[in-house]
Amino acid sequence: MTKREKPWGHNEPIHKATTRALHPDTIAIRGALNRSGFGETSEALYLTSGFTYDSAQQAEQAFMENEEHYLYSRFANPTVAMFEERLALIEGAEAALATGSGMSAMFASVAALVSQGDRVVASPAMFSSCYVVLTEILPKWGVLVDVVAENTEEQWRAALKTPAKAVFIETPSNPLMEIVDIALVAELTHAAGGILIVDNVMASPVLQRPLDLGADVVMYSATKHMDGQGRVLGGAVLGSRHYIDNVLKPFTRHTGPSLSPFNAWVLTKSLETMSMRVNRMADSALEIATALEALPEISKVVYPFLDSHPDSSLARRQMIKGGTTLALELKGGKSQVFDFMNRLEVIDISNNLGDSRSLITHPASSTHRRLDAATQAKMGITESTLRLSVGLEDPKDLITDLKLAL
Repeated sequence: MTKREKPWGHNEPIHKATTRALHPDTIAIRGALNRSGFGETSEALYLTSGFTYDSAQQAEQAFMENEEHYLYSRFANPTVAMFEERLALIEGAEAALATGSGMSAMFASVAALVSQGDRVVASPAMFSSCYVVLTEILPKWGVLVDVVAENTEEQWRAALKTPAKAVFIETPSNPLMEIVDIALVAELTHAAGGILIVDNVMASPVLQRPLDLGADVVMYSATKHMDGQGRVLGGAVLGSRHYIDNVLKPFTRHTGPSLSPFNAWVLTKSLETMSMRVNRMADSALEIATALEALPEISKVVYPFLDSHPDSSLARRQMIKGGTTLALELKGGKSQVFDFMNRLEVIDISNNLGDSRSLITHPASSTHRRLDAATQAKMGITESTLRLSVGLEDPKDLITDLKLAL
């Protein structure tokens, strides 16, 4: 598709002729509804790789972008476009682009911006694959990447005294819930001539709105809270129309990290329940984190809305709730931690998060094992660290499961 309009059916930007402002929960049901001529209730699934033309002349005009027509599902697809437009409405962004996974979204959001000799600044704690992209892959292209030594205002100001093309932050961070001051870093980034990209996976668009705090670009693994039921992979990047159309799309169009129409359909339907699921999971996570803090077998619980979190006041300023995930430090070494995990009867051992099922993982040996010991230690990850993604089960059942395993 070369332009915004759709050649089939009619696009409803919200619902029917409604122009008044609507809550994101309403937009999640009604936003960007693109019905075909059949008037179906549920969103249609356009499971196709390509599209036909009435004539050779029409195909030529479509590729010249003189006529509105879908070209190829690697470029755009009606089902994928519906997911992108609905998510953009929920996020409050001008535009969105969907990708096949969260990491393809992260990589594209940065790689589309930078060239040899450019400088990127990154927050000190993040998901391991993001760290590998920034510190191993981009430097091979001649991109200079500086990871901030500590997440303090002093260190951020020092890092951004020098011009930067892009700044990448993850807040809350995975797995130890480090909170970055988005508004502060946005101000410093813009003064340094750069674009601020925020990985908002851990909070989701339900609990944190980075664009409202000054960020330029937001990226997601849609696999997490958006699907949130362990079914499909997906990613998304959101920002200004200029960034999406003129920076990101020329990169993704030719490198091909496209989202499949089926996965886009699943994600579009999942957006309808995302707010309900995330809010319930966040409430349970706070209840569980509070209960775990009182247990003698646990040396530390890290959750943004606990008073014990060093940045709890900042978290409360920029987040609606503390998120669906917490970290805990057990007393004992790796063998004791593994024994505890193996005793759990309700909570599953899995490296995913943001799921309707509660999941626990040992970052040092799974999600962050690619990082060397020094980098893990710098991020606060030890052999006793666990990450718990809280699902939709009754929180009291989860607390009992954790206590019995201890």
